[in-house]
Amino acid sequence: MGPVLTANITVHTIWYGIWERNQKKVIREFISSISAANSKHPSVAGWWKTVQLYTDQTGSNISRTVRLGAEKNDRFYSHGKSLTRLSIQSVIKSAVTAKTKPLPISPKGGLYLLLTSPDVYVQDFCGQVCGFHYFTFPSIVGYTLPYAWVGNSAKLCPGVCAYPFAVPDYIPGLKPLKSPNGDIGVDGMVSVIGHELAELATNPLVNAWYAGQDPSFPVEIADLCEGIYGTGGGGSYTGQLFSGEDGATFNMNGIRRRFLVQWVWNHVVSYCTGPNALDQ
Repeated sequence: MGPVLTANITVHTIWYGIWERNQKKVIREFISSISAANSKHPSVAGWWKTVQLYTDQTGSNISRTVRLGAEKNDRFYSHGKSLTRLSIQSVIKSAVTAKTKPLPISPKGGLYLLLTSPDVYVQDFCGQVCGFHYFTFPSIVGYTLPYAWVGNSAKLCPGVCAYPFAVPDYIPGLKPLKSPNGDIGVDGMVSVIGHELAELATNPLVNAWYAGQDPSFPVEIADLCEGIYGTGGGGSYTGQLFSGEDGATFNMNGIRRRFLVQWVWNHVVSYCTGPNALDQ
C-alpha cells in the first residue's frame, strides 16, 4: 500500500571514483533512452512500458518520464575505497550538502544513483549483490530519499555482475558474449541500473510492490526475472537475443546505442517480459 513513483522521475547521479568520459556517456544514454519514444523497436522505452503498468492504490500509473538530473563527481573517494551500506548514505549526504553545486533535494520524483568505479568495494558486492536500492535515513541525510547503488564489476567480479559479457570460472567452456558498447563493466552495469530503477519506481520506500512475506528481504519485480533477457530465458540461458553486424549481443535499442537489459515481471500476465519477447 506504499507509494510508487507517479510523478516525473529525475535521476541524480553521483560518479564515485574515476570515470572515463565514454563510460558516463553510455550510462547517461541508457537513462535518457527510457523515455525516448521514437527509438527503434525493440526499445528501452518499450521495456519501461512494463514498469509503467504498476499503480499506486489510487490507480495512478508509474510515470513514463525518466530524465537525467544533476550530477556530482566524487573523484577523490570522499569516503574511501571500501563502502558499507550505511556509508553509502553518507556519500549521498555529502553530495546533497556540498558547498559547491550540491545535488538538488527532490523527494517527490528524485532518485539518487550512486555509481562506484571498478576500484571501489561495497559491502556484499559480488557475493550477494551487483547493486541495491533503499531510501536514505533522515538521521544521516536529513531527508528520506530513494536511492540505488550500482558498482562497476570489471576488476572485482565481471563473471558475476557483467555476465554474459564475462563468464564465471565455475562454468568451463562457456564463451563470453561481445558487449554492445565495448566495455564489459559498463555494459554489465546498464542492466543492473535498469533492474534497480524498475524496482525504485515500483517500490521506492520498500512498502509497495514486492513478493514474499518479508518486506526486509523483498523479492521485487526485477528480482523475479534475474538472468532473463529474452524468450526462453532461465538458469544460465539468457533467452533469445540479437547479434549485431559487429558481433555484439543486445536485446533492445536506445536513442543511439544498443543495450542488454534484463526483463521485469509483468503482474498483468504473471510472467517476465520485455520488448524483444517473441510473442509480442
